[in-house]
Amino acid sequence: MFAEVAFPIRGFQTFTYSIPKRFKDRIQIGSRVNASFGRRTAQGIVVGLKKSTSFTGNIKDIKSLVDDISVMTPALWKLITWISDYYTTPIGQVARALFPRNLSTRYTPPKQWYVQSNISLINQLDNLKNRAPKQYELLKIINKSEKKIAISSLKTYVANPMQICKVLQKKNLVYIYEKTSFPDATGFTFDPIFKEIRFNKEQRSAIEQILISLNKNIYDSFLLHGVTGSGKTELYIEAVRRCLSQNRTAIILLPEISLTPQIAGRFRAVFGDTIALWHSRLTQQQRSWTWKQICIERYQVVIGARSAVFSPINNLGLIVIDEEQESSFHQDSPAPRYHARDVALMRGRYEKAVVIISSATPSLESYFNHIHNKIKYLRLSKRFGGAKYPIVHIVDMLSDKEETGKVGQVISGLLQDKIEERLSHKEQIILLQNRRGFSSAVRCRDCAGIVMCPECFIALTFHQKRSKLICHFCGHSKANDNISCNNCNSVNLYYSGSGTQKVEMLIKETFPNANVSRLDMDTSKGKPGITSILKSFSTGKIDILIGTQMIAKGLDFPNATLVGIINADLGLYIPDFRAGEKVFQLIYQASGRAGRSKKQGEVVIQSFSPENPVIKSAGSLNIMEYYKIAMLERKELNYPPFSWLAKIEVIGIDRESVRNLAIKISKTLIGHYKGLDVLGPAPCYLEKLRKKFRYQLVCKSIKTIDPNGVRLHRFIRLNFTDEHKKFRHGTNRINIHFDPISLI
Repeated sequence: MFAEVAFPIRGFQTFTYSIPKRFKDRIQIGSRVNASFGRRTAQGIVVGLKKSTSFTGNIKDIKSLVDDISVMTPALWKLITWISDYYTTPIGQVARALFPRNLSTRYTPPKQWYVQSNISLINQLDNLKNRAPKQYELLKIINKSEKKIAISSLKTYVANPMQICKVLQKKNLVYIYEKTSFPDATGFTFDPIFKEIRFNKEQRSAIEQILISLNKNIYDSFLLHGVTGSGKTELYIEAVRRCLSQNRTAIILLPEISLTPQIAGRFRAVFGDTIALWHSRLTQQQRSWTWKQICIERYQVVIGARSAVFSPINNLGLIVIDEEQESSFHQDSPAPRYHARDVALMRGRYEKAVVIISSATPSLESYFNHIHNKIKYLRLSKRFGGAKYPIVHIVDMLSDKEETGKVGQVISGLLQDKIEERLSHKEQIILLQNRRGFSSAVRCRDCAGIVMCPECFIALTFHQKRSKLICHFCGHSKANDNISCNNCNSVNLYYSGSGTQKVEMLIKETFPNANVSRLDMDTSKGKPGITSILKSFSTGKIDILIGTQMIAKGLDFPNATLVGIINADLGLYIPDFRAGEKVFQLIYQASGRAGRSKKQGEVVIQSFSPENPVIKSAGSLNIMEYYKIAMLERKELNYPPFSWLAKIEVIGIDRESVRNLAIKISKTLIGHYKGLDVLGPAPCYLEKLRKKFRYQLVCKSIKTIDPNGVRLHRFIRLNFTDEHKKFRHGTNRINIHFDPISLI
């Protein structure tokens, strides 16, 4: 028997291997195997089996199986082949995304040695003091603890604690135990959050429609469009409850890791320890252990970020994509460059599962699909429990600056007054500034230049706490006391713009008696960061929470009655067709954190462009008005949802070489079929990132001519399946992005 094996390489070719007799009955399509590949042993996936082969060269044997049980199901195999075909990505690379190389069902957690004192023999402690001082010191430490102590933790006191503990055990002074160290992921979740739920009329109607589809065990898809605070999470829980009663499982996808602890707490209150968490903040041990437990059906519900859509969970009955509009559901690199929402819909189809895509601000594509009856529509128009919509104030920062005479004012007078008022009532405040760091740019007073990252065409951001200028793309950093202008080498510099660190400093200065905390990428690193901050805010230990978009959606804090949006214009004028939509969604979602209980909330939106349609629509919380404006713009310019997009990105170290390759590609694309527009080539908005230049071409296929995108996909596959052979691009790289969420 022979196996065709695909490896995670850029090419679409497969390689033939002989199947040893010991694996003959265990290898099947979708099995992960280890085999010789060049001068190394690589992990690949079996994509075909055959009794004979026409290959006449030396055929190597498969060396070993990666897993001791099958992790592939027919539905997952269909999903792999669909992703490979839709996103023009070799199966080996797709398989790596579904089944990462460092995860295996053979994983066993490490064992650790522990020591505990023999209490009955404590009186012998003094006998060691003169004869064996090291044993004496270690035994004193062990005796202080009532619990078992990990022997490895004693290395801070002696160099060889295990050896000394063995000697103490021979003297019957201690007991030594070996214990399996099971990874603990409880630090990423709130304690169980219990709520008494009584559905209103809209909720009952929505859940009844979902349950009808679950009872039929058929694929069905819903767009759950519920205003902020309308109780969407309670519908997920009821749907999961029904799913589990049918001995089926569920996947809940969340866009931000910051949402995981609170939602996990809600689910734990209902479903106990059947919940698995899956996200990037898990350690390797936690990931390996969790993944194995999912494979052996220990968990019934998986809650996590986008990669959780690939969980090898059996009998899948429900997939929920919460905040489906979020860009974090899209993987930009490495390949496959997929959108978890679209993959979830396909997996639901193959698993005969119900898929719910949910949001208070659905993407225009999802709303368009509802209008054209491609997805069932469920509407929750009222806040849960009778909570009222917040009162919204839009502050014109230009007028405010003229009135106060303060240059570079960050916090308006109105927002300061509202914060003081809420603090006096013992209520909490959330302040959104969607930019981390202290100052967003360092400028030269002599030539007006900006201190740039040498590896990217990006301004360095000043981080006050670390006293460094940092690039948020490549991580390059410079000490603050060793910088000068890139253009004229002047050290006559000043700091402009503001980030979360500056807002935090100003708020602490203005309200010294308030307990202020910050949640962004800088403060959330490490296991306890996000969870501990959110727990403290939930229990009222924090009065004012400042953060980036991590705090703008999905979170539910009943005592948070004021939301301040420091700079609502951030991202508004980026040259991207989705820029306005993203800004509207962020403002609307952040506003929804205010007044989610009995107390009515307020929102203060600070803007330098208060008459902009995006800001006005968000300020009035009028989503339908914004949809009308945005749809007209998209239709006029033939952008999604009125067309299919594919972005061809050319990347390389030499700008001229990248540009010439982009021009060469463009000549092969233009004029192939009616309804196909090719834009570019042109430098990307962020032209240089991580030392590499970037050019792009954008293919737009109009839906009236190509309703399902079939022509565009066929066209791209025809031209780029073997792009390395066709274009001979050397060290340059060509990346294909279908349905890109951004053109910058």
